Amino acid sequence: MAVLSEEQSMLRDSARTWVQEKSPVTAFRKMRDSNAPLGYDPAAFAEMAEMGWTGVIIPEAFGGSEFGYLGLGLILEETGRTLTASPLLSSALAAASAIILGGSEGQKSEYLPAIASGELVGTLAIDEGAHHAPEKVALAAKKSGSGYSLTGTKTFVLEGMAAGLFVVSARTSGKPGETDGISLFLVKADGKGVSRKALKLADSRGAANVTFDGAEGALLGEEGKGWPLLEKTLDRARAGLAAEMLGAAIQAFETTLDYLKVRVQFGQVIGSFQALQHRAAKMFTDLELSRSCVEAALQAIDDDSADVPELVSLAKAKMGDTLHLVSNEMVQMHGGIGMTDAHDAGLYLKRARAAEATYGGQAYHRDRYARINGY
Repeated sequence: MAVLSEEQSMLRDSARTWVQEKSPVTAFRKMRDSNAPLGYDPAAFAEMAEMGWTGVIIPEAFGGSEFGYLGLGLILEETGRTLTASPLLSSALAAASAIILGGSEGQKSEYLPAIASGELVGTLAIDEGAHHAPEKVALAAKKSGSGYSLTGTKTFVLEGMAAGLFVVSARTSGKPGETDGISLFLVKADGKGVSRKALKLADSRGAANVTFDGAEGALLGEEGKGWPLLEKTLDRARAGLAAEMLGAAIQAFETTLDYLKVRVQFGQVIGSFQALQHRAAKMFTDLELSRSCVEAALQAIDDDSADVPELVSLAKAKMGDTLHLVSNEMVQMHGGIGMTDAHDAGLYLKRARAAEATYGGQAYHRDRYARINGY
């Protein structure tokens, strides 16, 4: 477990206070039941921006606080606890990372201050099929005047309906499956040739399928050499998502533990049954291991370590397994009430399944970890 600085501890504590007061699970439930068109509450996101959360990783020169990925991870962990839906991960982490890592000075000046202030929502438009496979890019980009013309479709784009800016992976050469020939582009959502179809994910959050029909794109980084930039960007998004998953898993565990201490069956508290104690102990140890993996990955990004890809895939795979287990156990140990929509258990289970699949599931990251280590 990472030893937090005083500033990091204060950031985490203030985030915890805010989400518990302003964005409890009841707020998420209300957003879901109202069929919010964007899949989140814009007023709550505006408050996050006011607190500076949207600028945590953005350099001070562009309106951010440059407080690092571990800092943003601590915030995401707290929002994960109450299932808070917001573009914090997609915009303030994923899209911002792509521009910080690959953008020209002009692109940084144009977009980063707007992302940091919460005025602009950015997101990654990467996948084209049902599963995460960032190298299987078929969307084509051709030179057109001073820019590029993009044609193709992206699926399951997180916050796709809310986004004002897409970071799009496209192919300038080669064929799907090859990493050479992939380029990244910035595409404005209100531009000509961009259309989107709203999706509702299993966990009620917002996403979209986005179609580009000759849409104008500005090159981000080098043409045909976008794969390393894409991988770096995705690793930052995966680590942030793992932090959010950690928060959800911890809250699901604590809620279940509280229930084990009060539910009486056969004349005694069910927490006194050894079989349930063993299952709770298994969850506890898995959560501690997962926290170490997640914080190590975030710290490695801040340190610009060479082993970021390895640590991120380890964190995402381990966190996926742990959240899968804890969300299942939450439903099972609550018994009949855990099966109803009146209880929060189902909300955590659905969030778990959606988060597991996002930016690569357990099988994807176990395979990637093995390849990195030469297995």
